Amino acid sequence: MKYRCVQCGFRIKTLYVQYSPSNIRLMKCVNCKAVADEYIECQIMILLIDLMLHKCKAYRHLFFNVLNQKDYKFEGLFWKLAASFLLLDAYKSLVLERSKDEFVSLSVPSPVSICWKILIDVFFGNLMFLLTFLFAMRISISTSISFSRYKDLLLSILVSSCFKVFLILMMVWEFPSSVIHIIDLLVLSSNVVALKVMTEFTLNRCVGVCVCAHAVKVFVIQLAQLRLLGD
Repeated sequence: MKYRCVQCGFRIKTLYVQYSPSNIRLMKCVNCKAVADEYIECQIMILLIDLMLHKCKAYRHLFFNVLNQKDYKFEGLFWKLAASFLLLDAYKSLVLERSKDEFVSLSVPSPVSICWKILIDVFFGNLMFLLTFLFAMRISISTSISFSRYKDLLLSILVSSCFKVFLILMMVWEFPSSVIHIIDLLVLSSNVVALKVMTEFTLNRCVGVCVCAHAVKVFVIQLAQLRLLGD
């Protein structure tokens, strides 16, 4: 599978030439004449910082030159990320539910009620997010999409949702529940950049796809909770 230049996205055959274990020469892109992938010689912390800054070249390095190669264990990573994504969503739902109950009254909700609401948030919300995202991608791309292409797009969404990890900090330090909405905005913006890198769509189209998917997820969760309160 061909690599990509992190600067312009042009396909190249190799990223570097290795003369010895400690001596490599980075290749230049024939299209933009820049070094094809400088992240090869960078520490992982620099890559993480650039991912947090939403730099497209960092996402190209991660998606095309690391995760999209045949020697990478794709299936294991996909399911681990999916499980982590759902667990963090469940924790987010729990924090929001507790803050809502503390604001409305001092009564403590039953564990069954909390579990049921978390199940709705995690299962139905993410199911509708997935269906909306796939439907939006299907109508945005005129040609048919292969199953492997769908998996690549889903993996990019899971990886770009890494900002959910900041929810773990709320287990250690006490932050107001409003911080969760800031994290959601960071996840949304990161999803937009990842989708733009993977599909080379215009920015407006990527924003439309991601906003629609996240909006449907929020709408379904709110509707389901309103029906529970009505019952």
